[in-house]
Amino acid sequence: MRIVPLLTAALLTLTAVPAAAQAAPHHGHDSIRYASVKGCPDKDGALRPCGQWRLVMHDGGRRTLPDAQVVALDAKGRSSLTSPAPIAVSGDGQRVAYFTRAGRLAVRTLDGGVRLLPKDALPRVAQYEVTLRLSDDGARLAVAIQSDKPARTRIFDTTTGALRGTVPADETVVGLSGDGDEVLSTIESDDSVIDLVSRDDTGEQLARATPPQVVAANGPQALAADAHTVAVVVRGSRTELLTYDLATDEVTGRKKIKLPAGELSMIDWTGDTQVTLHLVSGSSRMTIVQIDTETGAVRIRDRYTLLKDTFVFAACGG
Repeated sequence: MRIVPLLTAALLTLTAVPAAAQAAPHHGHDSIRYASVKGCPDKDGALRPCGQWRLVMHDGGRRTLPDAQVVALDAKGRSSLTSPAPIAVSGDGQRVAYFTRAGRLAVRTLDGGVRLLPKDALPRVAQYEVTLRLSDDGARLAVAIQSDKPARTRIFDTTTGALRGTVPADETVVGLSGDGDEVLSTIESDDSVIDLVSRDDTGEQLARATPPQVVAANGPQALAADAHTVAVVVRGSRTELLTYDLATDEVTGRKKIKLPAGELSMIDWTGDTQVTLHLVSGSSRMTIVQIDTETGAVRIRDRYTLLKDTFVFAACGG
């Protein structure tokens, strides 16, 4: 999950779905649409995160995470006062990852238990320097650290809490693949050329290529379950959905598409021939569309408006 501006910031999950081609949405009434925390004015009138993380469900109901850290702590455990602590929602809306108030990384299953990751799962860093990303089913958690000191992205098995592997510190993780078994990352070479890299969840490199500018410059990109097909939306005089093969370094598909208004915040593979986009309009309106990668057909899956007092939010992907 990455942080994107809303009032000050919004947390958005980059996850994908391992389902069969054109799979039906798996977001039932008892799944999470998004997590939200409200903003409260300080003595100078500036907003800061406050209260508890709220889980807004697909049926319109709400739940809270009383054990989750809301205001991020610095590397010494002191409050940042204004920065939200990271949080992530799995693509199927069944799991949520966050820091507990005791400072531990945790993954909670909806209507289930909580898995605490080891105390030494991360180096001592500020929580606001951490980005959390869950796979569609929540089985994998990628934890990226963006600090002055380079750090490898860690990939955890959320069932056992064990570390599966790491991604080199000079690579930026874009997201998890359609089945959650791989990660897609970018790396900038010495001549400022951007490469795309796919790795399995142990960190082993599977493919690397220098994509054409139309792919590299139009992120976010999404990696399919095959670990080499990348999808990207190109917006301009005409909007197109491109597919690119990391293994052959070729653009393999180009479909003209018509999208609703909104800024693209997430793109995920949700089937063998389907990608799902999350589009944010203004500061509070979300539209989710599904696109058939073979025909370019676009279908609106969901629309919702964020809680009016939302300071930051974390949407499920997929």
